[in-house]
Amino acid sequence: MSAASKPSSPPASPKIRIGWFSYSCCEDSTIVLTEMMNDHWQEWKEMFDFRHARVLQANNVFDEMDVAFIEGAIASEKQAEEVRKIRGLAKRVVAIGSCACTGMPSAQRNNFNPQQKQEIEFLIEKFKASPKAQKLSEVIKIDAEVPGCPMDPKKFLDAVTKLVAELRGAK
Repeated sequence: MSAASKPSSPPASPKIRIGWFSYSCCEDSTIVLTEMMNDHWQEWKEMFDFRHARVLQANNVFDEMDVAFIEGAIASEKQAEEVRKIRGLAKRVVAIGSCACTGMPSAQRNNFNPQQKQEIEFLIEKFKASPKAQKLSEVIKIDAEVPGCPMDPKKFLDAVTKLVAELRGAK
């Protein structure tokens, strides 16, 4: 069969642009993500364009994303401003882990008694923290959640599969 008569294959779908961001938390879900790469890297490198993921690469780009995964509670106005920018750049935002989904355990300080609050006041000032740590949905609209401390890999894969299907159908 000549090259001219071979059926053409459909064009490859563009890669889904991903951002992974981490705020006030222990970053255990980031560790789970990197461990999941052992099993999924071959398929993910063909499917995803990791635009911003400090744990994976030194050169990160802060621009339009199809999906932004955000781990951690929001503990300062600077963090709140940054996640608002991310929300403006991302088609979908997924809260990752307990701190992003519920604020806890990072938001424990919200419930401190007056003496405990006084004891940590120097840290609040030093790090320019907000008076209250917030779950992600208190700051921006989120499209999905993957709870857990650390996140459950199966729930993460389920969320990724659903998002890929939504984004591929939307293109």
